[in-house]
This record gives sequence, structure tokens and C-alpha cells, in this order.
Amino acid sequence: MKKALALLMVAMVAWTMTDCSQNKQGRKADGPSAQHAKGGKGQAMEGQSRAAKPGDGKVNELTTADFKKKIMDYEKHPDEWVFEGDRPVIIDFYATWCRPCKMTAPVVEELANDYRGTIDFYKVDIDQEQELAAAFGIQSIPTFLFIPAKGTPTLQMGAMQKADFEKVIQSVILK
Repeated sequence: MKKALALLMVAMVAWTMTDCSQNKQGRKADGPSAQHAKGGKGQAMEGQSRAAKPGDGKVNELTTADFKKKIMDYEKHPDEWVFEGDRPVIIDFYATWCRPCKMTAPVVEELANDYRGTIDFYKVDIDQEQELAAAFGIQSIPTFLFIPAKGTPTLQMGAMQKADFEKVIQSVILK
């Protein structure tokens, strides 16, 4: 009985330590998962727009259909990254049940207000937009996609503090 209890405690501690994210290191979004996004093999969840108003200082919901229209149409351009926007973008891949996602959300909202009119901020609920999450190989959340106006997007996995966001914004978005 004591062994079972000890094993249960170890499992709970291990689960708590992983906290929805496995790897906090950034990576370029040009690996196999980005290739999948470029190929667009699956059926899109062609939902209605959720009142996304880029540049309004808020973090707006983004559907697969909105992504294709505002960010990149990977069906139209299957072999290369062709950014459809006119301003840099940060996309937060999250889930409503994810505690680190909930802790990071106010930081992202504050950044959206700070960079109003300069950077567009969106969020993608991975449970609602599974195809889009799969297209980028989202395996841990929160994950952030930093998209400069020109250049290659970068994925950053794991919860981040405001100072960490600022570093990535300066090195990837505003360089």
C-alpha cells in the first residue's frame, strides 16, 4: 500500500512539473510541421471569423479560415511561406484547460496593448482548431508563433514572462 501511494505521489509531482509544456526552447517553423502547414493535406475547419480586428490592442481569436486569409494560405502556396499580412503577428496556441496558458494570457494581452498598431496578436484554441495546431506540430502548450513581416516564422514553446517575450519580439519581429 505504501509503495502504491509513493508511486502515485511521484506520478503527480512529475505531471505537475511538466505543466502542459515539455520544451521551452524556440525553433524555426520550417521543419516537418511547417511543411505540413504548407501542404495543407487535411480538411480545413472553415468556421466563421470571431470578430478579429488586427491592431486593436487585443488578442483576437483566429480560426483556420482566418489564418488562411490573414496569415498564410497554405493551400494556395503549398511550397513556400507567403505571409498575407502587412504587420508582424504573434499567435498564441492555447487551451482553455491549460494552467500555464491561463497564467500567460494576461501577459500576452498586455503586450497586445503595448504594441497596438505595430504587431497583430491572435490566439488559437487547439481544441477548436485541431487542424491548424497539427499543421504546426503543436505538441505542448502554450506555444507561440512569432511571424515577422518579412522572414521566417519562429515557434517558442512554453510559458514566458514579459521580459522573455520582449527579447523574442526584438530579435525576431522588430529586427
